[in-house]
Amino acid sequence: MATDTGRLSTTTTPNDSRVVEARGLSRGFDDRLVLDNIDLDIHKGEFVALLGRSGSGKSTLLRAFAELDDGVLGSGDLRVPRARAVVFQDSRLLPWARVLDNVILGLAGRDASARGRAALAEVGLEGRERAWPKELSGGEQQRVALARSLVREPELLLADEPFGALDALTRIRMHVLLRDLCARHNPAVLLVTHDVDEAVLLADRVLVLDNGRFVADRQIDLPSPRRHGDPRFVSHRNALLEALGVEEGAHA
Repeated sequence: MATDTGRLSTTTTPNDSRVVEARGLSRGFDDRLVLDNIDLDIHKGEFVALLGRSGSGKSTLLRAFAELDDGVLGSGDLRVPRARAVVFQDSRLLPWARVLDNVILGLAGRDASARGRAALAEVGLEGRERAWPKELSGGEQQRVALARSLVREPELLLADEPFGALDALTRIRMHVLLRDLCARHNPAVLLVTHDVDEAVLLADRVLVLDNGRFVADRQIDLPSPRRHGDPRFVSHRNALLEALGVEEGAHA
């Protein structure tokens, strides 16, 4: 495999709604090919969920889009915007910095503090600016992580299983919050998840990755609010489970 990083540019083409453009993207480790000649466009405001079994290459693709894969063998062409943000399963807050300082870390401008306070209000944490991370629940810490990401008004939001460590009720609240925030800020989104229901609830489009290639690309044309009991929801869910090789009635 060639060692070209595949980064042609970090800007999108003017008057082009594509925020991400990947052509022939491959990534590997030693002799193992993880991403195999992938083509993908993600457009402004489009919410894409990425499903796949463990080891299928989901996080490798996200790290390529985040340009966090230095040293990984790769080839192909990739365009991503400079204005991008990443949210991980772990909130990755600095424990020695207060909440507001975590949100505005590295943010330039005299209005950084005001922007950080506004972002915290958006995620329902107004008044917690001086709190320490250890004083927050897991869900509140992820709200801070979202505020930190969106205060920079990214063109591309990359989320790597951001709700995987949360309890079921907190996840439901975070789903609603994420959809509301994305509708307000309108970034392109790539969400990596193992949860088929989460993908159908949140995404405009769901991709399934298997052995380094896309085996499904499904548009989710459901109105909001989306309901698990809606026959169309069930149809999408079953089709995605089939693409994942999961038998009907089994857990994803």
